[in-house]
Amino acid sequence: MISPAPSVAHDTTPHTERTRDEKTSTEESITAWALAARAGDPRAVENFVRALQRDVRHYVTYLSHNPQAADDLAQDTFVRALGSLHRFEGRSSARTWLLSIARRAVIDSYRHASARPRLADTDAWQAAAEGAQERGLPGFDEGVVLADLLEALPDERREAFVLTQIAGLPYAEAAELSDCPIGTVRSRVARARAWLIQSLHDAERGEPVSTEA
Repeated sequence: MISPAPSVAHDTTPHTERTRDEKTSTEESITAWALAARAGDPRAVENFVRALQRDVRHYVTYLSHNPQAADDLAQDTFVRALGSLHRFEGRSSARTWLLSIARRAVIDSYRHASARPRLADTDAWQAAAEGAQERGLPGFDEGVVLADLLEALPDERREAFVLTQIAGLPYAEAAELSDCPIGTVRSRVARARAWLIQSLHDAERGEPVSTEA
């Protein structure tokens, strides 16, 4: 007599719920590393920096309009953050706290270079996009196009889009970081997304992209 095959338990948790739980777990881990780094754990410092280094670089690149300065701005952000860890108490996520420091680093860079000429051209943006995304991956060309289009967005919409859609911050935390109501962030993201989608469709059809963002 053949014994019946053992039943296999299937995870019936909806995909969106699993994704949300995984994201929450990741944010909790990053914040825990920041708190442990504050207490002097060198391994936690390494984990904290590694977990957020890519997001910080993306954020300062898009916010500053200056991909060539992204590495310096990212380094400055982490130097400031590690020097301020003693003041981090975990009231917000470590990601939000770090990106607020990155934002101040970009603002300070503007203040120290008020006579700077235009910061980036198309070739520089393409180089930044290529450096941030491995060749051969699906969507590589689209990533380069998106980087170019993001440059055309007004500063407020670009920041809201990058914070929520690229860095992955919740709208409430993006609003806190940008010092504006959550409804304003939602509006900026919606308008940025609508224009980007239309512009990508226009580019695919070979039509001129609207300059009205």
